[in-house]
Amino acid sequence: MAVLADEVRRCTRCELYKGRRNVVVGEGDLDARVMLVGEAPGYWEDVKGRPFVGAAGKLLDELLAGIGLSRGEIYIANVLKCRPPKNRDPRPEEVEACTPYLDRQIRIISPRVIVSLGRHSTRYLLGKAGLEFSQMRTTHGQVYQLEILDLKLLLMPTYHPAAALYNPKYRQIIEEDLQVLKELLRREAIL
Repeated sequence: MAVLADEVRRCTRCELYKGRRNVVVGEGDLDARVMLVGEAPGYWEDVKGRPFVGAAGKLLDELLAGIGLSRGEIYIANVLKCRPPKNRDPRPEEVEACTPYLDRQIRIISPRVIVSLGRHSTRYLLGKAGLEFSQMRTTHGQVYQLEILDLKLLLMPTYHPAAALYNPKYRQIIEEDLQVLKELLRREAIL
């Protein structure tokens, strides 16, 4: 992972490198059985060089604690490693340029379960398995058995925590989805 992180820090594959303060490679347990994949760094992530450290990250920590998980037990990464200007959606060419890094992270971690946070990571991961993504409202909370990157794993999409900051109804949905995750981890004896 250290070699990968060094490559990401030097990356110029897309235009986002020009405006970044820090790349946000990811962090957590390199032997984690659960990996969370978000969209892209926000303002505070760009400042600190760590994933999910802003308001959405604080909410994520709280939501994870609600099912008995902590950051120390999981690995967190994003589809993009650099912040898009004004937190705009990732562009297809940026996703294409950056996801080889995410693919390598997934191979290194070899998680049993990936929780995709939001539509961008869900679309990418389902697409890797040849599945089509339509919308979060029909995809969230479902468990998909995937074979990607020579790994067999489970994918459970949910809304991005930032959505709950803007619309409180999403908090309850994410909490319910994470209960599905908790039951899945218990049933599969993953942690």
